[in-house]
Formats: sequence, C-alpha cells, structure tokens
Amino acid sequence: MKFHTRTRYGLRTMIEIAAGDKDCGVYQKDIAQNQSISVKYLDQIINSLKVAGLITNVKGKKSGYQLTRPAAQITMLDIHNAFEFGICVVDCTNKSFHCDKRGSCAAEDFWGNLNNKIIDHFRSVTLEELAAEQKQINLKHQPEGIS
Repeated sequence: MKFHTRTRYGLRTMIEIAAGDKDCGVYQKDIAQNQSISVKYLDQIINSLKVAGLITNVKGKKSGYQLTRPAAQITMLDIHNAFEFGICVVDCTNKSFHCDKRGSCAAEDFWGNLNNKIIDHFRSVTLEELAAEQKQINLKHQPEGIS
C-alpha cells in the first residue's frame, strides 16, 4: 500500500498551517519554501484542502491560510480523504469490487481487519498531535543561541 505524494504533501502542509500563526495565517510561499514544494504543485494541494473544508484564507489583503476548526478536531483520516477516496489495502476490501471468492475466502477477513486497523489508526491521530511533535523536532534542530 502506498499513499500518493499529494496526500503526503497535504499532511505536511496541514502541519505547517497548524503550527503557524493563528491570526495572520501561514503564507503559501512560506509553506512552499519550508516544505520544499513548488508553488504550482502547492496550489493543487491547497485547493484540495479548501474543497475538503480543512483550511480557509484569513480575511484581508495578502492573507495566509488557517485551519477551519481546531487541530485537535482534525484527524489524519480527514486529511487523507481530502486527496484519496478511502483506504483500501487490497481490492477485495472495497465493497464495490466484485470477487468470485467473496464470503468463501479466509484471506478476506484478514485483509478487512488490516484495512480497519489502518483506518482506526488514521482516525486516532490528530493534527494537533503531529503539530506538537513537529514543534519539538524544530526545537531540537534549531542552532544554539536561537530561541
């Protein structure tokens, strides 16, 4: 199972916004620079996050982006779903996939249980947790004498 680049960059973008200035928002150019994402590609990511209702522009001229709700209320599943339709480790876990072995295959439950564990994990991790972890990482990597 592999997640798309848009999903991975979307998560990094959301962490950047969650850790940023709540009043002024975070500027797209700063996200692009800090995350090493081209502004053109970031446009697509920002658009998907806006359509999903996860971020919005701060009102005013030259505004940045901010979360639409507290980071504690945004899960990794919310962010994933902004870019990909559901989580599916194998086709047979998808209800719309036709499998001649459905209901008569021991592996079906194995894959279904694994899929559910991944979904549960995505639901259990909040953006607030990852943003706090990122702040700690940033502090560890700060040059001495800067605070």
